[in-house]
Amino acid sequence: MKPEKSAKLYIRLLGYLRPYSLVFSISIFGMILAAATEVALPVVIKPFLDGTFIDKDPSLMTWAPIALIVIFLVRGVGGFIAQYASAWVGNKMVMDLREEMFEKILVLPLKYFHEHSSGSQLSKFTFDVSLVQYAATQVITVFVKDTLTVFGLLGYLIFLDWQLTLISLIMLPPIAFVVRYFNGRLRWASRETQDSVGTVTEVVQESIDCNKVVKIFSGQKAERKRFFEASNQLRRLLMKQTMAVAANVPIVQLIAAMATAIVIYHVMGQVRADETTVGGFVSYLAALLMLTSPIKRLTGIMEHLQRGLAACESVFGLIDQEPELDEGIVELNTIRGEIIFDRVSFKYPGTEVYALEDIDLTIQPGECMAIVGSSGSGKTTLANMLPRFFTASKGRVLIDGQEISTISLTSLRSNIALVSQEVALFNDSVLANIVYGSEDEHNEQKVTNAAEGAFATEFINKLPESYESLVGEKGMKLSGGQRQRLAIARTLFKDAPVVIMDEATSALDATSEKLVKEAFERVRKGRTTIIIAHRFSTIEQADRIVVMDAGRIVEVGSHDELMKRKGRYKKLYAVYASSNGDEV
Repeated sequence: MKPEKSAKLYIRLLGYLRPYSLVFSISIFGMILAAATEVALPVVIKPFLDGTFIDKDPSLMTWAPIALIVIFLVRGVGGFIAQYASAWVGNKMVMDLREEMFEKILVLPLKYFHEHSSGSQLSKFTFDVSLVQYAATQVITVFVKDTLTVFGLLGYLIFLDWQLTLISLIMLPPIAFVVRYFNGRLRWASRETQDSVGTVTEVVQESIDCNKVVKIFSGQKAERKRFFEASNQLRRLLMKQTMAVAANVPIVQLIAAMATAIVIYHVMGQVRADETTVGGFVSYLAALLMLTSPIKRLTGIMEHLQRGLAACESVFGLIDQEPELDEGIVELNTIRGEIIFDRVSFKYPGTEVYALEDIDLTIQPGECMAIVGSSGSGKTTLANMLPRFFTASKGRVLIDGQEISTISLTSLRSNIALVSQEVALFNDSVLANIVYGSEDEHNEQKVTNAAEGAFATEFINKLPESYESLVGEKGMKLSGGQRQRLAIARTLFKDAPVVIMDEATSALDATSEKLVKEAFERVRKGRTTIIIAHRFSTIEQADRIVVMDAGRIVEVGSHDELMKRKGRYKKLYAVYASSNGDEV
């Protein structure tokens, strides 16, 4: 990364410290105190040694130990203030970053999640942001304290012997060259490491989520291989970082030791010529040797700075993502539920083939429209156009004559309820999942009605804590049918004028399916309902059925009308019938 880009990145990161500038100023004050005591120690050595061992000054013999205690007391207080205040600011900054990242996650378009694995996103929230914290606070803490210490000690050395000090400064150019070289390698390795951590997280997450598939298909060996390769790649990158850091510090120390050796040799000549005192010699040598620790730390912080800047690229890369396009300004009130697809075509980004092509379809208010077709025919894609999960490449989608692109997303989606094939439940109570997103959560009667409408009260009342029972991660404490019925109860509770059922009864047994079908016979009255299903038993009573094939509508009509035509629908129905109710 170019230096100017690194500077802009770091300045942007420091902007997150601005709200906590007062506390951070206290941290800086603590650093100044700690740095002052670093310089004070060699300064008091000279009068202490000369005054006690040579001049035998009794007052110095009394006050020198007290002065030493005071110096270390001030150093401890300053160090504590600096470290605590810096950590407080750093943790607040990380919380702010995580909140901003999470806010962005909530408004990102669907295509972002198709293009980025969940493992890499989780890595940003855990691994990357912790590196950013160190770069923003600890790096500054070390830099300020040790820079002040270095300049203070150098000032004292120049005061004692400016010529000798200039000789010792010959170590700075080669140190700068070494630091610059290893920083480049460290930044590259840090960036690759963050990607590798995301890969490891992804492999682990997939193995957990797909554990049944792993077991039943004997995939343990393949998963071990995947994890080993990802983990080994991470190990290799971490070793590259370690090599850059491990080689950096000793080379810098060696250069500093060579300069120190030259100085010691020169001072020993001064001692032989009686040009300096014992106190002056020890004080100068102590100050010179004390320079090596802050210089070592200053070169060491470059490791954390480079890792932090690489993490900044990752974190800000998420924050800077474009949210869902929402240029709509129209706010819907009560809608009738008329839906029109006007010559709609759509293709996924990066593909040339249209997933939907030239769709013309009108759904009347209160009508129950079923959509059937083989896998990949475009059924779910068509349904996803309505809540604007996808935007039409060509054509328009209208609700009550209003083009949905002109409606605000919040207003549009507040009028649509969805039950998808992949049931989305949160690791919370049954009640929280039913009322999710609603401000009417204390309406117990409405909750009960929704649960009864989905025929969910039977199993809810048998749970240990009834509506307060936790459903587990992704609802794993419930059966598939129970999860589906709970999702339907959430849809009923929302009471939206438009309902989309995407394979909503796929996990129900025959008895539950029959009950849910009866429930939706009551619910769909006065509502526009779109049902996407493979099970023909769930759609036979639909007002109209749309048959899709390869992204196009090939037939439209009622069940009886389509059966008489002996077209695509009848062929699909024949397959369904022959499978005795299984999916076609």
